Amino acid sequence: MAVCARLCGVGPARGCRRRQQRRGPAETAAADSEPDTDPEEERIEAGVAAPAGPGGGPGAGLSPPPARCSLLELPPELLVEIFASLPGTDLPSLAQVCTKFRRILHTDTIWRRRCREVLHRYRHILGLWQPDIGPYGGLLNVVVDGLFIIGWMYLPPHDPHVDDPMRFKPLFRIHLMERKSATVECMYGHKGPHNGHIQIVKKDEFSTKCNQTDHHRMSGGRQEEFRTWLREEWGRTLEDIFHEHMQELILMKFIYTSQYDNCLTYRRIYLPPSHPDDLIKPGLFKGTYGSHGLEIVMLSFHGWRARGTKITGDPNIPAGQQTVEIDLRHRIQLPDVENLRNFNELSRLVLEVREQVRQEQQEASEGPALPQEQPSAQVPSGAAAEDSGEPGSGVAAVEQPAQSGQGQPFVLPVGVSSRSEDYPRTCRTCFYGTGLIAGHGFTSPERTPGVFVLFDEDRFGFLWLELKSFSLYSRVQAAFRNADAPSPQAFDEMLKNIQSLTS
Repeated sequence: MAVCARLCGVGPARGCRRRQQRRGPAETAAADSEPDTDPEEERIEAGVAAPAGPGGGPGAGLSPPPARCSLLELPPELLVEIFASLPGTDLPSLAQVCTKFRRILHTDTIWRRRCREVLHRYRHILGLWQPDIGPYGGLLNVVVDGLFIIGWMYLPPHDPHVDDPMRFKPLFRIHLMERKSATVECMYGHKGPHNGHIQIVKKDEFSTKCNQTDHHRMSGGRQEEFRTWLREEWGRTLEDIFHEHMQELILMKFIYTSQYDNCLTYRRIYLPPSHPDDLIKPGLFKGTYGSHGLEIVMLSFHGWRARGTKITGDPNIPAGQQTVEIDLRHRIQLPDVENLRNFNELSRLVLEVREQVRQEQQEASEGPALPQEQPSAQVPSGAAAEDSGEPGSGVAAVEQPAQSGQGQPFVLPVGVSSRSEDYPRTCRTCFYGTGLIAGHGFTSPERTPGVFVLFDEDRFGFLWLELKSFSLYSRVQAAFRNADAPSPQAFDEMLKNIQSLTS
């Protein structure tokens, strides 16, 4: 509500808008703790409630005038209705009249109505969006921030620091002025805000356009722009990157994404719905993807399956594709640490589970559903569950050991590469899964076996058996508003839509 109040310049204390914006948390708290009495309020009440006495004064000997009602005497709920109907430009002055008026102007009802008026046609762009930047995608969060609607692009931390917080930069802002007008500004580049345009294509899609692209250019030409982009995107210089293939990927991304600096289309995405029986809380995670650096993945639960969908991607596996799928019916019991270091031993265990999954799929396709067979030695009793289609079903049984605090040592097998060596050395549980791999340009995609490793509530890993590679994922801790799916069906439909764009 306080943010909404700033849209019309009404803050928690008197004074002009500029003075209110300069107040710090301590000053704001002091202003909110002012006494209920107000000299101006007392003066107004005294002027209305002091008729001339019978003993003297100009009104002596005359009958008292009819009683008049002051605004201060009206009940608060009536004042709320009156104030809500006033133009937004009048509210700052009204807030300076007295403490009572200022307190009433903090009522949520007034500002909910004011938001509908001020945000008008732009209110539909609040929330989470994925920009259409070919295979790379992205994550945009549009929020109300003071007198602006701002589109913040969220970026993963610099590779390989997967546990670091997300980075973000503004792409555009809408300056909310009067009731029916707003100024759109592009924030791209290093020369400050400049003229832009927003077109709302439909409820779940909009596009932005820069009308002054010269603000995006640097005096040093493309070389200076590339060096600046490289420092911001990777936190290093090209000389620091010795891997030739990685240099090619970085240069390719710069050339491709710089084509979209003047016009972008965004499509709405939702955060995944959660269920009490989910293995962990679903949401967004940062993950390591070899030479491609860190990427953003959305973890969601679908019955006995968990899926990781790329929100940002690369030329091999583009944004929108399902990078990993976890079979929560088939838990993998890792060997002791010494045997775990042997890649062939881990590979044998995983391939045994894969063969069991194939047999179950074949039996299901040949006839009616059969009773579940007893799990093998690698799948503890209780790990198999029917696919009820309900989120989280079949998960609680296999998660009981982890919830009780039991853990097991974990170490990567010899020969498995990892961008981050700072992975946890204890895990809660492991499941069989498949990972999506493909050639450049998303050619010849195929799902290959792997191991999903759950470390804790905020971290998990995936061991790609065929690639002999390990990806570490860490939860995105940022809080996103207006991002919840209206229904599980709407979330599933959103996943299908973003996947179809790059299939």
